[in-house]
Amino acid sequence: MTTADINIPVRKVATALPSKLRLGSLTALVIGSMVGSGVFSLPQNMAAGAGPLAILIGWAITAAGMLALVFVYQSLATRKPELDAGPYAYAKAGFGPFIGFNSAWGYWISAWVGNVSYAVIVFSALSYFFPAFGDGNTWQAVLGASILLWLIHSLILAGIRQAAVINLIVTVAKIAPIVLFVGVVAVAFKLQVWSLDFTGLGNASLGSITAQVKSTMLVTLWVFIGIEGASVFSARAERRKDIATATVLGFFTCLALYALVSLLSLGILSQPELAALKNPSMAGVLEAVVGPWGAILINIALVVSVVGAFLSWTLLAAEIPHAAAKDGTMPKFFGTENERGVPSTSLLITNLLVQAFLVITLFAQSTYQALFYIASAAILVPYIFSGAYAAKLALTGESYAVGEQRTGPLFAGLLATVYGLWLVYAAGPTYLFMAAMLYAPGILFYVWARRETNQRVFHPVEAGLAVALVAAGVAAAYLIWNGSISPL
Repeated sequence: MTTADINIPVRKVATALPSKLRLGSLTALVIGSMVGSGVFSLPQNMAAGAGPLAILIGWAITAAGMLALVFVYQSLATRKPELDAGPYAYAKAGFGPFIGFNSAWGYWISAWVGNVSYAVIVFSALSYFFPAFGDGNTWQAVLGASILLWLIHSLILAGIRQAAVINLIVTVAKIAPIVLFVGVVAVAFKLQVWSLDFTGLGNASLGSITAQVKSTMLVTLWVFIGIEGASVFSARAERRKDIATATVLGFFTCLALYALVSLLSLGILSQPELAALKNPSMAGVLEAVVGPWGAILINIALVVSVVGAFLSWTLLAAEIPHAAAKDGTMPKFFGTENERGVPSTSLLITNLLVQAFLVITLFAQSTYQALFYIASAAILVPYIFSGAYAAKLALTGESYAVGEQRTGPLFAGLLATVYGLWLVYAAGPTYLFMAAMLYAPGILFYVWARRETNQRVFHPVEAGLAVALVAAGVAAAYLIWNGSISPL
C-alpha cells in the first residue's frame, strides 16, 4: 500500500491545506498519496519472481491499466460530484447496496492489512540497527509495532490530525532518497549485469515469461494504491480541470520512479542476488554501490516515511467504515465519534484487527510481501467496480450531455475493469482465498446494517453472491486448517 499522508477526507485536513489548490500543489498531493513503503522494497519484490524482460512487460501492463483507472476516477469525480464517499460509493450507485458494501469492506480490509505491513516493514528496516527485530516478525518487532500502534491510536483519539510540518518531513523523507538512489544507481549501472539473464528463463524456479509477468502484478498494484485519492480534493482545486492534469503528471512521475528503481537495480545486482535481499531492498542495492552509508540512509528514510504513513493510513482505515456507517452501508455503531469528532469506535475496531494480525505475523512468521499481497488482492473489488461503473455511465449516457463524446470514457472504464480482472487472475488462488476469508464475515455486518435501516437484505442475485462468498471463505479456512495454504 502506498502512503497516503494527505489522502484522507477533506474535513480531516481542512486546517492543513490552503483553501484553493493550484496545479503544483495538486500534483504534489497526487505524488505524496502514492509514494510509500512499497518503492523501498521494489528491487527485491520484483526480482523475486521475474527477470528484466518480464519486469518491463509488467510495468507496461501496469502503465496502461493504472492510467485507465486514473481517468476513471477523474471522470467519476467530475460526473458524479455528489458521490464523495470513496470508491465504494461508485460501486453502490452502479451495482446496488451489496456490491457497494463489499467494495467498502474490501477497501477497509486493504487499508488495515496494509497497516500491518507498514508495522512489519518499519521494524524490518530498524533491524539494520537492532538485529533482534529480524524481518519485522520477531517477538521484539511485534512488541515494538504494538507500542507504535497504540501510541498512534492515543494521538488520534486526542484529536491530533495531519500537520503541515509532518507532511513536509514525510514527503522529503520519501522523495529525496528515491531521487538520489535513481541518480547514483544510474551512474553505476552495468549493462552486462542487467542482460545476464534477460528473459529469466535461465532460472527454472521463475517459470515462463507469463508466470513471471503475473508475479509482478500485485507488486505494481501495491505501489499505486492510493491513486484514487486524488479525486477527494477536486472541490478544493482552483481550476477543476487541473485535477486531471495533476493526476496524470503525478501518475507518470511515480511510474518513472518506480520503473527506474526496479529496472536499474537489475544492473547493479543479478536477479538471484536481488531476490535474496531483505527488505527494504533499496538499502541493499545502494549499499552495494556506495557502502554502508547508503543502507543507513534508505533505512532511516523508510522509517520516517512509514511512521508518517502509519498515522495517516490509520486515520483513513478508521474513516472508511465510519463514512459507510453514515450512509447506512455499514452498521451504525461504526459511526460513533468522541467529543473531538474522532471516529472512536471504528478506530478501535480497526486497530484491534491490526493488533491481532501483528500477533499472527509472529506465529506464522509472515513477511511484508505476504501482507501486501493480501492487501492488494482485497482492494481489487472496489477498483473493478469503479471501472465498471464508469463504463456503465458511458454506455447508458447518464451524466453525459446529448451528443457528448463517450468513446474515450467507455474505453477507459472497460480497460480498467479488464485490468482489475487480470489482476484477480494474476493474484492466484492462495491470496484470493485469503481475501475471500476476510470478505466472508462482512456479510454479517451487511445484514446488520440492512436491518437497522429496515431494508430488504438480499435480492436473488445478491443472495447467490453471498452464498458463493461464504463458500469461498469456508473453503479458505479449511485449506488453512489442513495446511494446503499458509495463513499469511
